Amino acid sequence: MAKKRKPAPEQGGDRTLSVNRRAFHDYDILERYEAGVVLTGSEIKSLRAGRLDFKDAYARPEDGEVWLVNAHIPHYGPASIYNHDPDRSRKLLLHRQQIRELADAVAQKGLTIIPLRVYIKNHVAKLELGLARGKRQYEKRQALIEKDMDMEARRALRAAR
Repeated sequence: MAKKRKPAPEQGGDRTLSVNRRAFHDYDILERYEAGVVLTGSEIKSLRAGRLDFKDAYARPEDGEVWLVNAHIPHYGPASIYNHDPDRSRKLLLHRQQIRELADAVAQKGLTIIPLRVYIKNHVAKLELGLARGKRQYEKRQALIEKDMDMEARRALRAAR
């Protein structure tokens, strides 16, 4: 019988469950924050199974709290009738000062708070938030051109070896 392979541990003991790659294409990330997430039992089971959809998800400060909106965590099959609502808003756990900073930035500067990745840290689900400014179309094109040029340079270096 073959041995089961353990996943390689990532930096700092974190195990990334999901990454919002679209966020890095559509936004300039100005600051990053780590937040805890209030989840039910079936939600954490579904997350650990790697099932999460960040499409159109964002965080919104409201009444001294921050809420994750539009993040879709599908039902966990074995939970049967005790399942959760997949599209509900989820409370994020941040320090009071961080909540104030985020609320001020969103209100004054026209920035938005987007989820960047979800990971497990010390057996607890964490969410990395990014304070972001939306990119314009020409900025996205420029970023793609720079990425292509970088890839061509790497190929040339590999071929020269």
